[in-house]
Amino acid sequence: MRQLSEVDRDVIRLAQDPQFPRWLEQITATGGCAHPVHLSGSTSAYDAATGELLHHYDTSAEPGERLSVRCRNRRASVCAPCSHLHAGDTFHLVRAGLNGGKGVPDAVREHPRLFITLTAPSFGPVHRATDGERCRPRRTSHTCEHGRSKSCGAVHRSGDPLVGQPLCVGCYDYPAHVLWHAHAGRLWKAFTDNLYNHLAARTGRTRAGLRRAVRVSYAKVAEYQRRAAVHVHAVVRLDGPAGPNSVPPTWLDARTLASAVHTAASAVRLRTPHTPALGEYDLRWGTQFDVRTLRAFNDPSALSDDAVAAYVAKYVTKGAAETAAGLDHRVEGPEEIATAPVSPHVRGLMATCWRLGALPELGWLRLQPWAHTLGYRGHILTKSRSYSTTYAALREERAEHQRGADATEAGDTTTERHWRYVGSGHTPGAALIAAGIAEDLAATREAAREALAVAPGGALGTG
Repeated sequence: MRQLSEVDRDVIRLAQDPQFPRWLEQITATGGCAHPVHLSGSTSAYDAATGELLHHYDTSAEPGERLSVRCRNRRASVCAPCSHLHAGDTFHLVRAGLNGGKGVPDAVREHPRLFITLTAPSFGPVHRATDGERCRPRRTSHTCEHGRSKSCGAVHRSGDPLVGQPLCVGCYDYPAHVLWHAHAGRLWKAFTDNLYNHLAARTGRTRAGLRRAVRVSYAKVAEYQRRAAVHVHAVVRLDGPAGPNSVPPTWLDARTLASAVHTAASAVRLRTPHTPALGEYDLRWGTQFDVRTLRAFNDPSALSDDAVAAYVAKYVTKGAAETAAGLDHRVEGPEEIATAPVSPHVRGLMATCWRLGALPELGWLRLQPWAHTLGYRGHILTKSRSYSTTYAALREERAEHQRGADATEAGDTTTERHWRYVGSGHTPGAALIAAGIAEDLAATREAAREALAVAPGGALGTG
């Protein structure tokens, strides 16, 4: 007779537990989260006027005396169910800043809006996908000082592992690449400051006068190119002085904004502090800019609002392995970097982070703790305060919907919460059951999507 595996035994143990139905409810409520967080504690709601206890919940009667909640990890490679939820929140966050809703007035769709891309500069020649053409053809076969050819006559397809790798590792400026990543947030701040100045110059206003009349709102996402360098996609919107609730002045339009984006980005220059080991570096944006209007301006070449929101939402859930972004977790030292399952180029960037992070002059950049992201310390998605809603507000809205109308119609209450972390993750059997629940929920969503698409008035319907 076949012996039961550890997973089988654990599944049987769970199924035989008298509290298995309640445990199953918890896992279903998390959407089949792959790495749930376990909490122990209580919540009590009191009438604010009388002090009467209205509701009390604690985990004493729960399986294991704990409550499981979502891990909320954005990466699909870490937790697909939470990643799906994060993508949906991102879509609504970005879309609300383009079309209104979620507390943003519908009139913002008439404000000047752009979708822009700012890239990193070159740190050295890399192999590239060329759609049937040769990679880097040269008439002469010159070699660099390290004895490597400066040309490449191969034709690389998009999936070729050589794409994005340096032609010569010795010639590639790894310190500049890492320091550029470490200063990417400051480069963006310099760009937005410049944008106000360049808009003022183009419209004949003073900088102070323009800032009193216009507010620049944005939501941006950082994306790693195949060469492992970050570039930035951003929705940029012009509002009036009170933010999205006010109309921008008529003397500022999308064309003026687009022109100012080019010159403002080109003018950015940052100089790193001098170090004996490296000297100084001048940091700037790359020379390749992409500026696209959004469809509200009736430009047939413009992007649609939903397409932009969907693109950003899809990107923020990608894992590091999908985007040449290093690793999804922090590294502990050079030995772990040497064996990391990444390309030699990415491994070289991580090793450079670790080496430069040991320099006292660069300690404030925290390069070693961020070696797994190649020195980039920013969030994947960031936005200005007045662009649209927040992730926290979207989560609260979803929680209120799940609690039902009665919870939102209650009078003034005060709430006392006492919670503590008691663990995370699944046992082997629980992980198998959670994965099955996640697959079932994903299949249900897909079936509902297909039914909506073929229904009258749906995407494929004729209504």
